[in-house]
Amino acid sequence: MDIEPTALPGVVILTPRRFGDARGFFSESWNRRVMAEAGLDLDFVQDNHSLSSRAGTVRGLHFQAPPHAQAKLVRCGRGRLFDVAVDIRRGSPTYGRWTGVDLSAENGRQLLIPAGFLHGFVTREPDTEICYKCTDYYAPAADGAVRYDDPDIGIDWGLTEEPVLSAKDAAAPWLRDFVSPFVWEG
Repeated sequence: MDIEPTALPGVVILTPRRFGDARGFFSESWNRRVMAEAGLDLDFVQDNHSLSSRAGTVRGLHFQAPPHAQAKLVRCGRGRLFDVAVDIRRGSPTYGRWTGVDLSAENGRQLLIPAGFLHGFVTREPDTEICYKCTDYYAPAADGAVRYDDPDIGIDWGLTEEPVLSAKDAAAPWLRDFVSPFVWEG
């Protein structure tokens, strides 16, 4: 497993080794022992899988507030997407900053996003599937979002036309109007 840090401490890119032959490939996408040895000891309790039928679909920027905060391990099962994490831990030296990575079925890369970060993605191809593990169960009352196009965050989504959005994401608040439930613990 290749583990690559990003510009945001705690957010890492994981690239599992692939073993291929004429049939295709085999890859171990998560190994608790290997990750614990790398200082990434997480207890995943839920796996999610979503399909976006159109390229240019934006989902996010989402979070779950404590006590149901979630770390996520995100990968692309089919197609291609641009995955983003934004630090929303009050007092953090990287508050409001983002990092993004291209995830595809072809490259096999994964993004590990700790609790205290917004998560979102845009699909680059039709029928893109995203699969992700979570460290806590979904709790509707803890669900929250910030606008994907917030100018204070300034994410370059690479969009060439209006994105496909849910009503919830289109109505999400700006970062400046949002009081984060997360605090940086330095």
